[in-house]
Amino acid sequence: MIPLALPAATNESGGFVAPTIDDLHLPEILPWGAHYGEGFGKQMLLVLLSVALISWFLVAASRRRQMVPGKFQFLGESGYNFVRNNVAKDLIGEKDFKPFVPVLVSLFFFILVNNLFGSIPFIQLPTTSHVGTAYALAGMVYITWIVLGIKRHGIGYFKVAVVPSGVPKAFLVPVILIEIVSTFLVRPLTHSLRLFATMLAGHMIIALAASGSAFLLTETSGAMPVLGVLTMAGGVGMYLFEIFIQVLQAYVFVLLTAVYIQGSISEAH
Repeated sequence: MIPLALPAATNESGGFVAPTIDDLHLPEILPWGAHYGEGFGKQMLLVLLSVALISWFLVAASRRRQMVPGKFQFLGESGYNFVRNNVAKDLIGEKDFKPFVPVLVSLFFFILVNNLFGSIPFIQLPTTSHVGTAYALAGMVYITWIVLGIKRHGIGYFKVAVVPSGVPKAFLVPVILIEIVSTFLVRPLTHSLRLFATMLAGHMIIALAASGSAFLLTETSGAMPVLGVLTMAGGVGMYLFEIFIQVLQAYVFVLLTAVYIQGSISEAH
């Protein structure tokens, strides 16, 4: 599957041409915008598909609950309990975690499915490799923990967020400036770009291994096809590793969300 994922591209002299981002992000299905990339495309279609799949899965998992769970119930309960107990309860605290379980579970399943789309044959596009998806998710989380902080502390939340306790007065001004930048500017950017950059990089590496293998196997002669077999084997290894990274990044995003929520509702900075 790996070497067939992307056809080998050659230049006029017959040399290998590496795939680009434009090769991976297909033209829009309904290009209502004036420029490329402004319409309804495969990425948006997959986002809608993920919502439908997750909704169907959760309904199927909870429809007929039994003492001995079936496969859907087992998978659904395992995912839910993992986020509830290992993320929400452990990080937010037993006293405050319950109201935030639904949003954390929803985020986890949504990001997980959209990441795994990159490893499914014929789909092969993690929608989170588009920076807009990552920005939207991080933006919603950003607004959520700020609103929660204001709800818990009032307008004084901004003081709680940027003025650490116990800092000597001589260092207070630079520390406050650093906290403002790191909390309200750097935090949402890193939250989104970590997901986007990891998914895009993994997608590009697999595409490069695929197109490189296809080129070496079909466009070269002599001992070069042997190198193509080795490249294909490395691509398969990267493909399996990318599945692990896709699951891990869904966990990391939700983990950081819980950390930010906990920080916004806690009494001390």
